[in-house]
Amino acid sequence: MAGTDSTQAPILHDNGPAIILVGAQLGENIGKVVRAMYNFGLTDLRLVAPRDGWPNEAAWPAAAGADVVLENAKVYATTADAIQDLHHVYATTARMRDMVKPIITPRKCAEVMRDRVDQGLKVGLLFGPEKAGLRNEDVAPCDAIVSVPLNPAFASLNLAQAVVVLAYEWFQAGDQTPESYTPTLETTPATGEEMQQLFDHLEGELMEAGYLRHEKRRPTMVRNLRNMLTRAQFTQEEVRTLRGVIRSLATGGGPEWQKEKAEKGKTGKK
Repeated sequence: MAGTDSTQAPILHDNGPAIILVGAQLGENIGKVVRAMYNFGLTDLRLVAPRDGWPNEAAWPAAAGADVVLENAKVYATTADAIQDLHHVYATTARMRDMVKPIITPRKCAEVMRDRVDQGLKVGLLFGPEKAGLRNEDVAPCDAIVSVPLNPAFASLNLAQAVVVLAYEWFQAGDQTPESYTPTLETTPATGEEMQQLFDHLEGELMEAGYLRHEKRRPTMVRNLRNMLTRAQFTQEEVRTLRGVIRSLATGGGPEWQKEKAEKGKTGKK
């Protein structure tokens, strides 16, 4: 499956938040949640009274290979049983509740959970059934309500989407991936000598073509060209390719191409 590389070591958060699904209705939806969890290294799945029982064969195909999460899923009769070993629990819901309780965003929740985990505490995220969401009795023992900022006229997420948002924010809160980078693959950056050869080659052909014939403007034009080429941070292979392009343009493609082009012109081929 695209995006899966079994040769890579997985990044697993054994101390990450437990994902607690209360009254999940469909095995397929549980499987999709499992896939989302494993995307972000979460493995602690807790099922509270799943409607169709557990295990549920429909969950496996939807999990798309995240079997380790499914195989270790735990089933509980009540929400209280599922959260009894956790120090802090956060309820995810889009509905307003008749209770005084802090409401935080997924990003803030991830920040708070990271801080709790760093203190050696266990945390969990509570999600309700697909159709109606969490009951007030489930929300009451939670530290806070997590509300995802969405289009207020259509603030409905399916179960897996809700888990993705929270799991993503948790993962990002501890991720050190740079905001921008360019994969180098197996390439080698061009050396200063190779770049100088490129400059000399290009400028020589431009002189021959008359582009740099104006002596007063030439230094500025040459400087601009060198700045542009330097910013590109070429690899050795790219420098060789570019010099081949310059050579081809300067010679009209060389005698072999001229001959081939002439033959094509005679036969009318393109």
